Amino acid sequence: MQQHGTAVVERVFREEYGRLIASLVRRFGDIDIAEEAAGEALVTALEKWPGAGVPPNPGAWLTTTAGNRAIDRLRREKQRDAKHRAALMTYDDAPHEPTGPVEDDRLRLLFTCCHPALAPEARIALTLRLLGGLTVPEIAQAFLVPETTMGQRITRAKRKIAAANVPYRVPQAADLPERLSGVLAVLFLVFNEGYLASGDGDPVRAELTGEAIRLGRVLRHLLPDEPEVAGLLALMVLIESRRRTRVRHGQLVPLDEQDRAGWDHALVAEGHALVRECLATNRPGRYQILAAINAVHTDARTASDTDWSQVLALYDQLSRIDPSPIVALNRAVAVAELDGPDVALSLVDRLPLTGYHPWHAARADLLRRLGRSDEAKTEYDAAIAATQNSAESSYLTRKRGELV
Repeated sequence: MQQHGTAVVERVFREEYGRLIASLVRRFGDIDIAEEAAGEALVTALEKWPGAGVPPNPGAWLTTTAGNRAIDRLRREKQRDAKHRAALMTYDDAPHEPTGPVEDDRLRLLFTCCHPALAPEARIALTLRLLGGLTVPEIAQAFLVPETTMGQRITRAKRKIAAANVPYRVPQAADLPERLSGVLAVLFLVFNEGYLASGDGDPVRAELTGEAIRLGRVLRHLLPDEPEVAGLLALMVLIESRRRTRVRHGQLVPLDEQDRAGWDHALVAEGHALVRECLATNRPGRYQILAAINAVHTDARTASDTDWSQVLALYDQLSRIDPSPIVALNRAVAVAELDGPDVALSLVDRLPLTGYHPWHAARADLLRRLGRSDEAKTEYDAAIAATQNSAESSYLTRKRGELV
Protein backbone atom coordinates (compact mmCIF):
# COMPACT_ATOMS: atom_id res chain seq x y z
CA MET A 1 0.00 0.00 0.00
CA GLN A 2 2.84 2.37 0.93
CA GLN A 3 4.62 1.65 -2.35
CA HIS A 4 1.41 2.23 -4.32
CA GLY A 5 0.79 5.49 -2.46
CA THR A 6 4.32 6.68 -3.19
CA ALA A 7 3.85 5.96 -6.90
CA VAL A 8 0.63 8.02 -6.92
CA VAL A 9 2.38 10.95 -5.24
CA GLU A 10 5.25 10.85 -7.73
CA ARG A 11 2.84 10.67 -10.67
CA VAL A 12 0.79 13.63 -9.45
CA PHE A 13 3.93 15.63 -8.70
CA ARG A 14 5.27 14.98 -12.19
CA GLU A 15 1.98 16.04 -13.77
CA GLU A 16 1.90 19.25 -11.74
CA TYR A 17 5.62 20.08 -11.91
CA GLY A 18 5.59 22.57 -14.77
CA ARG A 19 2.64 24.49 -13.37
CA LEU A 20 4.23 24.51 -9.90
CA ILE A 21 7.66 25.72 -11.02
CA ALA A 22 6.20 28.43 -13.25
CA SER A 23 4.10 29.76 -10.38
CA LEU A 24 7.04 29.76 -7.97
CA VAL A 25 9.39 31.45 -10.44
CA ARG A 26 6.82 34.18 -11.02
CA ARG A 27 6.41 34.72 -7.27
CA PHE A 28 10.04 34.52 -6.19
CA GLY A 29 12.00 35.30 -9.34
CA ASP A 30 14.60 32.63 -8.65
CA ILE A 31 14.95 29.21 -10.32
CA ASP A 32 16.92 27.61 -7.48
CA ILE A 33 14.41 28.73 -4.85
CA ALA A 34 11.57 27.40 -7.02
CA GLU A 35 13.20 24.00 -7.56
CA GLU A 36 14.21 23.57 -3.93
CA ALA A 37 10.78 24.58 -2.66
CA ALA A 38 9.12 22.18 -5.11
CA GLY A 39 11.42 19.39 -3.92
CA GLU A 40 10.54 20.09 -0.29
CA ALA A 41 6.84 20.05 -1.18
CA LEU A 42 7.33 16.61 -2.76
CA VAL A 43 9.01 15.30 0.39
CA THR A 44 6.09 16.58 2.48
CA ALA A 45 3.59 15.00 0.09
CA LEU A 46 5.44 11.67 0.28
CA GLU A 47 5.16 11.84 4.06
CA LYS A 48 1.47 12.75 4.21
CA TRP A 49 -0.42 11.60 1.12
CA PRO A 50 0.12 7.82 1.30
CA GLY A 51 -1.66 7.77 4.66
CA ALA A 52 -4.07 10.70 4.36
CA GLY A 53 -4.83 10.36 0.66
CA VAL A 54 -4.26 12.73 -2.23
CA PRO A 55 -6.01 16.07 -1.56
CA PRO A 56 -8.94 17.10 -3.81
CA ASN A 57 -6.78 19.72 -5.54
CA PRO A 58 -3.22 18.37 -5.41
CA GLY A 59 -1.83 21.16 -7.58
CA ALA A 60 -3.08 23.84 -5.21
CA TRP A 61 -1.79 21.85 -2.21
CA LEU A 62 1.69 21.57 -3.76
CA THR A 63 1.72 25.25 -4.74
CA THR A 64 0.73 26.40 -1.24
CA THR A 65 3.18 24.04 0.48
CA ALA A 66 6.06 24.96 -1.84
CA GLY A 67 5.32 28.65 -1.45
CA ASN A 68 5.43 28.32 2.32
CA ARG A 69 8.73 26.42 2.12
CA ALA A 70 10.21 29.15 -0.08
CA ILE A 71 9.16 31.86 2.36
CA ASP A 72 10.58 29.82 5.25
CA ARG A 73 13.88 29.55 3.42
CA LEU A 74 14.05 33.29 2.80
CA ARG A 75 13.31 33.92 6.47
CA ARG A 76 15.94 31.43 7.60
CA GLU A 77 18.55 33.09 5.45
CA LYS A 78 17.50 36.47 6.89
CA GLN A 79 17.17 38.01 3.48
CA ARG A 80 15.46 41.26 4.44
CA ASP A 81 15.91 42.74 1.01
CA ALA A 82 13.28 43.41 -1.62
CA LYS A 83 13.03 39.71 -2.52
CA HIS A 84 12.14 38.84 1.07
CA ARG A 85 9.58 41.59 1.33
CA ALA A 86 8.04 40.52 -1.97
CA ALA A 87 7.73 36.98 -0.69
CA LEU A 88 5.99 38.12 2.48
CA MET A 89 3.59 40.19 0.41
CA THR A 90 2.38 37.25 -1.68
CA TYR A 91 -0.73 37.09 0.48
CA ASP A 92 -1.44 40.80 -0.13
CA ASP A 93 -4.61 41.61 -2.07
CA ALA A 94 -2.93 44.51 -3.90
CA PRO A 95 -3.13 44.15 -7.69
CA HIS A 96 -0.09 42.75 -9.46
CA GLU A 97 1.77 44.83 -12.04
CA PRO A 98 0.75 44.25 -15.68
CA THR A 99 1.94 40.93 -17.05
CA GLY A 100 2.24 42.00 -20.69
CA PRO A 101 1.04 40.04 -23.70
CA VAL A 102 1.65 36.58 -22.20
CA GLU A 103 -0.93 35.90 -19.51
CA ASP A 104 -0.09 32.28 -18.69
CA ASP A 105 2.55 31.50 -16.00
CA ARG A 106 3.98 28.54 -17.88
CA LEU A 107 4.08 30.31 -21.22
CA ARG A 108 5.79 33.30 -19.56
CA LEU A 109 8.44 30.97 -18.11
CA LEU A 110 8.80 29.32 -21.51
CA PHE A 111 9.60 32.65 -23.15
CA THR A 112 11.88 33.62 -20.27
CA CYS A 113 13.91 30.44 -20.68
CA CYS A 114 14.19 31.21 -24.39
CA HIS A 115 15.97 34.49 -23.69
CA PRO A 116 18.60 35.39 -26.33
CA ALA A 117 21.29 35.52 -23.62
CA LEU A 118 21.20 31.71 -23.52
CA ALA A 119 22.55 29.39 -26.20
CA PRO A 120 19.76 27.63 -28.15
CA GLU A 121 20.52 24.18 -26.72
CA ALA A 122 20.58 25.63 -23.20
CA ARG A 123 17.19 27.28 -23.67
CA ILE A 124 15.62 24.01 -24.74
CA ALA A 125 17.26 21.90 -22.03
CA LEU A 126 16.39 24.32 -19.24
CA THR A 127 12.77 24.57 -20.31
CA LEU A 128 12.42 20.80 -20.58
CA ARG A 129 13.72 20.58 -17.01
CA LEU A 130 11.60 23.37 -15.53
CA LEU A 131 8.36 23.09 -17.47
CA GLY A 132 8.37 19.50 -18.67
CA GLY A 133 9.60 18.12 -15.37
CA LEU A 134 11.98 15.86 -17.29
CA THR A 135 14.97 14.42 -15.49
CA VAL A 136 18.50 15.13 -16.68
CA PRO A 137 18.85 11.58 -18.13
CA GLU A 138 15.59 12.00 -20.08
CA ILE A 139 16.74 15.31 -21.54
CA ALA A 140 20.14 13.86 -22.38
CA GLN A 141 18.39 11.04 -24.24
CA ALA A 142 16.31 13.56 -26.22
CA PHE A 143 19.49 15.42 -27.22
CA LEU A 144 21.55 12.26 -27.82
CA VAL A 145 24.29 13.52 -25.48
CA PRO A 146 25.85 12.07 -22.28
CA GLU A 147 24.02 12.70 -19.03
CA THR A 148 26.98 14.58 -17.50
CA THR A 149 27.09 16.91 -20.50
CA MET A 150 23.41 17.72 -20.15
CA GLY A 151 23.69 18.28 -16.40
CA GLN A 152 26.50 20.77 -16.94
CA ARG A 153 24.53 22.49 -19.70
CA ILE A 154 21.51 23.03 -17.45
CA THR A 155 23.66 24.23 -14.55
CA ARG A 156 25.49 26.74 -16.76
CA ALA A 157 22.17 28.02 -18.13
CA LYS A 158 20.85 28.72 -14.63
CA ARG A 159 24.11 30.41 -13.64
CA LYS A 160 24.04 32.60 -16.72
CA ILE A 161 20.48 33.69 -15.98
CA ALA A 162 21.61 34.74 -12.50
CA ALA A 163 24.89 36.34 -13.62
CA ALA A 164 23.37 38.21 -16.55
CA ASN A 165 20.44 39.28 -14.38
CA VAL A 166 17.98 38.02 -16.98
CA PRO A 167 14.63 39.49 -15.88
CA TYR A 168 11.73 37.23 -15.07
CA ARG A 169 9.29 39.33 -16.96
CA VAL A 170 7.02 38.88 -19.91
CA PRO A 171 8.66 39.68 -23.25
CA GLN A 172 7.12 42.66 -24.97
CA ALA A 173 5.20 42.12 -28.18
CA ALA A 174 8.20 43.22 -30.27
CA ASP A 175 10.37 40.54 -28.62
CA LEU A 176 8.05 37.61 -29.31
CA PRO A 177 9.03 36.80 -32.92
CA GLU A 178 12.72 36.72 -31.95
CA ARG A 179 11.99 34.12 -29.27
CA LEU A 180 9.53 32.10 -31.33
CA SER A 181 11.80 29.50 -32.94
CA GLY A 182 13.23 28.47 -29.58
CA VAL A 183 9.79 28.27 -28.03
CA LEU A 184 8.46 26.09 -30.85
CA ALA A 185 11.45 23.77 -30.57
CA VAL A 186 10.88 23.41 -26.84
CA LEU A 187 7.18 22.66 -27.24
CA PHE A 188 7.88 19.98 -29.82
CA LEU A 189 10.54 18.32 -27.66
CA VAL A 190 8.20 18.34 -24.66
CA PHE A 191 5.51 16.80 -26.86
CA ASN A 192 7.92 14.17 -28.21
CA GLU A 193 8.96 13.14 -24.71
CA GLY A 194 5.31 12.54 -23.89
CA TYR A 195 4.60 10.81 -27.20
CA LEU A 196 7.47 8.34 -26.77
CA ALA A 197 8.83 8.68 -23.23
CA SER A 198 12.50 7.89 -22.70
CA GLY A 199 12.37 7.06 -18.99
CA ASP A 200 11.46 3.92 -17.05
CA GLY A 201 7.86 4.93 -16.36
CA ASP A 202 4.81 5.06 -18.61
CA PRO A 203 5.73 4.61 -22.29
CA VAL A 204 3.33 7.43 -23.20
CA ARG A 205 3.05 10.49 -20.93
CA ALA A 206 -0.28 12.14 -21.71
CA GLU A 207 0.37 14.99 -19.27
CA LEU A 208 3.33 16.13 -21.38
CA THR A 209 1.58 15.87 -24.75
CA GLY A 210 -1.44 17.60 -23.24
CA GLU A 211 0.67 20.37 -21.74
CA ALA A 212 2.51 20.98 -25.02
CA ILE A 213 -0.80 21.20 -26.88
CA ARG A 214 -2.28 23.49 -24.23
CA LEU A 215 0.69 25.85 -24.51
CA GLY A 216 0.48 25.59 -28.30
CA ARG A 217 -3.15 26.77 -28.20
CA VAL A 218 -2.22 29.71 -25.96
CA LEU A 219 0.66 30.58 -28.27
CA ARG A 220 -1.61 30.44 -31.31
CA HIS A 221 -4.06 32.80 -29.61
CA LEU A 222 -1.13 35.12 -28.91
CA LEU A 223 0.34 34.95 -32.43
CA PRO A 224 -2.55 34.06 -34.79
CA ASP A 225 -0.71 35.20 -37.93
CA GLU A 226 2.37 32.99 -37.47
CA PRO A 227 1.89 29.94 -39.74
CA GLU A 228 4.58 27.87 -37.98
CA VAL A 229 2.64 28.21 -34.71
CA ALA A 230 -0.44 26.86 -36.47
CA GLY A 231 1.73 24.19 -38.10
CA LEU A 232 3.15 22.96 -34.82
CA LEU A 233 -0.28 22.88 -33.20
CA ALA A 234 -1.63 20.94 -36.19
CA LEU A 235 1.26 18.49 -35.99
CA MET A 236 0.77 17.88 -32.28
CA VAL A 237 -3.01 17.40 -32.40
CA LEU A 238 -2.75 15.03 -35.37
CA ILE A 239 -0.19 12.87 -33.58
CA GLU A 240 -2.16 13.10 -30.34
CA SER A 241 -5.30 11.94 -32.15
CA ARG A 242 -3.71 8.49 -32.41
CA ARG A 243 -2.53 8.22 -28.80
CA ARG A 244 -5.22 5.82 -27.55
CA THR A 245 -4.32 3.29 -30.24
CA ARG A 246 -0.51 3.54 -30.01
CA VAL A 247 0.03 1.13 -27.11
CA ARG A 248 -1.79 -2.16 -26.57
CA HIS A 249 -0.96 -4.61 -23.76
CA GLY A 250 2.22 -2.67 -23.04
CA GLN A 251 3.44 -2.89 -26.64
CA LEU A 252 3.84 -0.14 -29.21
CA VAL A 253 1.43 -0.41 -32.14
CA PRO A 254 2.88 1.03 -35.39
CA LEU A 255 0.76 3.30 -37.56
CA ASP A 256 -0.11 0.64 -40.13
CA GLU A 257 -1.46 -1.70 -37.40
CA GLN A 258 -3.50 0.85 -35.43
CA ASP A 259 -7.29 0.66 -35.14
CA ARG A 260 -8.23 3.86 -36.96
CA ALA A 261 -11.74 3.76 -35.52
CA GLY A 262 -10.11 4.45 -32.15
CA TRP A 263 -8.50 7.70 -33.27
CA ASP A 264 -9.82 10.96 -31.84
CA HIS A 265 -11.58 12.26 -34.93
CA ALA A 266 -12.25 15.69 -33.41
CA LEU A 267 -8.50 16.20 -33.12
CA VAL A 268 -8.03 14.88 -36.66
CA ALA A 269 -10.55 17.44 -37.94
CA GLU A 270 -8.86 20.23 -35.99
CA GLY A 271 -5.47 19.28 -37.37
CA HIS A 272 -6.72 19.10 -40.95
CA ALA A 273 -8.35 22.53 -40.64
CA LEU A 274 -5.09 24.01 -39.37
CA VAL A 275 -3.14 22.40 -42.23
CA ARG A 276 -5.58 23.88 -44.78
CA GLU A 277 -5.10 27.27 -43.14
CA CYS A 278 -1.33 26.90 -43.47
CA LEU A 279 -1.64 25.94 -47.13
CA ALA A 280 -3.73 29.06 -47.78
CA THR A 281 -1.09 31.23 -46.09
CA ASN A 282 1.58 29.70 -48.38
CA ARG A 283 4.59 30.44 -46.15
CA PRO A 284 5.80 26.84 -45.70
CA GLY A 285 7.99 25.89 -42.76
CA ARG A 286 9.24 22.77 -41.02
CA TYR A 287 6.30 22.24 -38.67
CA GLN A 288 3.73 22.96 -41.36
CA ILE A 289 5.22 20.33 -43.67
CA LEU A 290 5.43 17.75 -40.87
CA ALA A 291 1.78 18.50 -40.10
CA ALA A 292 0.86 18.04 -43.76
CA ILE A 293 2.60 14.63 -43.77
CA ASN A 294 0.57 13.60 -40.74
CA ALA A 295 -2.58 14.92 -42.41
CA VAL A 296 -1.96 12.56 -45.34
CA HIS A 297 -1.63 9.63 -42.94
CA THR A 298 -4.76 10.52 -40.96
CA ASP A 299 -6.74 11.15 -44.14
CA ALA A 300 -6.30 7.53 -45.30
CA ARG A 301 -9.16 5.21 -44.31
CA THR A 302 -6.73 2.28 -44.12
CA ALA A 303 -2.96 2.01 -44.13
CA SER A 304 -3.04 0.65 -47.69
CA ASP A 305 -4.89 3.79 -48.81
CA THR A 306 -1.99 6.06 -47.79
CA ASP A 307 -0.86 8.35 -50.60
CA TRP A 308 2.85 7.63 -50.33
CA SER A 309 3.71 9.70 -53.40
CA GLN A 310 2.31 12.75 -51.62
CA VAL A 311 4.20 11.84 -48.45
CA LEU A 312 7.43 11.56 -50.42
CA ALA A 313 6.82 14.89 -52.16
CA LEU A 314 6.35 16.55 -48.78
CA TYR A 315 9.56 14.99 -47.44
CA ASP A 316 11.38 16.28 -50.52
CA GLN A 317 10.09 19.75 -49.68
CA LEU A 318 11.09 19.33 -46.03
CA SER A 319 14.58 18.17 -47.03
CA ARG A 320 15.18 21.51 -48.73
CA ILE A 321 14.29 23.35 -45.50
CA ASP A 322 15.85 20.86 -43.07
CA PRO A 323 18.48 18.66 -44.79
CA SER A 324 19.14 16.63 -41.64
CA PRO A 325 19.88 12.88 -41.55
CA ILE A 326 16.75 12.27 -39.45
CA VAL A 327 14.56 13.82 -42.16
CA ALA A 328 16.41 11.69 -44.70
CA LEU A 329 15.70 8.59 -42.62
CA ASN A 330 11.98 9.31 -42.51
CA ARG A 331 12.00 10.07 -46.22
CA ALA A 332 13.57 6.65 -46.85
CA VAL A 333 10.56 5.01 -45.19
CA ALA A 334 8.34 6.59 -47.85
CA VAL A 335 10.78 5.54 -50.57
CA ALA A 336 10.48 1.94 -49.36
CA GLU A 337 6.73 2.03 -49.95
CA LEU A 338 7.10 3.37 -53.50
CA ASP A 339 10.39 1.94 -54.81
CA GLY A 340 10.96 -1.05 -52.53
CA PRO A 341 13.05 -1.84 -49.45
CA ASP A 342 16.30 -2.38 -51.41
CA VAL A 343 16.30 1.21 -52.72
CA ALA A 344 15.40 2.54 -49.26
CA LEU A 345 18.14 0.49 -47.58
CA SER A 346 20.79 1.99 -49.83
CA LEU A 347 19.63 5.44 -48.67
CA VAL A 348 19.52 4.50 -44.98
CA ASP A 349 23.00 2.98 -45.05
CA ARG A 350 24.51 6.34 -46.06
CA LEU A 351 23.18 8.16 -42.99
CA PRO A 352 25.47 8.97 -39.99
CA LEU A 353 22.96 7.74 -37.41
CA THR A 354 24.55 4.60 -35.98
CA GLY A 355 23.79 5.70 -32.39
CA TYR A 356 20.14 6.50 -33.14
CA HIS A 357 17.75 3.67 -32.35
CA PRO A 358 15.14 4.51 -35.07
CA TRP A 359 17.94 4.08 -37.62
CA HIS A 360 18.56 0.55 -36.37
CA ALA A 361 14.81 -0.13 -36.27
CA ALA A 362 14.38 1.10 -39.83
CA ARG A 363 17.30 -1.02 -41.07
CA ALA A 364 15.90 -4.04 -39.24
CA ASP A 365 12.52 -3.66 -40.92
CA LEU A 366 14.01 -3.18 -44.37
CA LEU A 367 16.32 -6.19 -43.96
CA ARG A 368 13.36 -8.24 -42.72
CA ARG A 369 11.37 -7.31 -45.83
CA LEU A 370 14.33 -8.32 -47.99
CA GLY A 371 14.50 -11.74 -46.30
CA ARG A 372 17.91 -11.06 -44.72
CA SER A 373 16.87 -12.42 -41.32
CA ASP A 374 20.25 -12.77 -39.62
CA GLU A 375 21.19 -9.18 -40.39
CA ALA A 376 17.72 -8.04 -39.34
CA LYS A 377 18.12 -9.77 -35.97
CA THR A 378 21.37 -7.91 -35.37
CA GLU A 379 19.68 -4.60 -36.12
CA TYR A 380 16.69 -5.40 -33.92
CA ASP A 381 19.12 -6.20 -31.07
CA ALA A 382 20.85 -2.83 -31.59
CA ALA A 383 17.51 -0.98 -31.64
CA ILE A 384 16.29 -2.75 -28.50
CA ALA A 385 19.53 -1.91 -26.68
CA ALA A 386 19.31 1.76 -27.70
CA THR A 387 15.69 2.49 -26.73
CA GLN A 388 14.56 3.28 -23.20
CA ASN A 389 10.85 3.11 -24.00
CA SER A 390 9.31 -0.10 -22.67
CA ALA A 391 6.49 -0.27 -25.23
CA GLU A 392 8.84 0.24 -28.15
CA SER A 393 11.27 -2.33 -26.76
CA SER A 394 8.43 -4.84 -26.42
CA TYR A 395 7.34 -4.24 -30.03
CA LEU A 396 10.88 -4.60 -31.39
CA THR A 397 11.37 -7.79 -29.37
CA ARG A 398 8.19 -9.24 -30.88
CA LYS A 399 9.28 -8.39 -34.40
CA ARG A 400 12.68 -9.96 -33.80
CA GLY A 401 11.03 -13.11 -32.46
CA GLU A 402 8.99 -13.47 -35.64
CA LEU A 403 12.12 -13.89 -37.73
CA VAL A 404 13.14 -17.40 -38.72
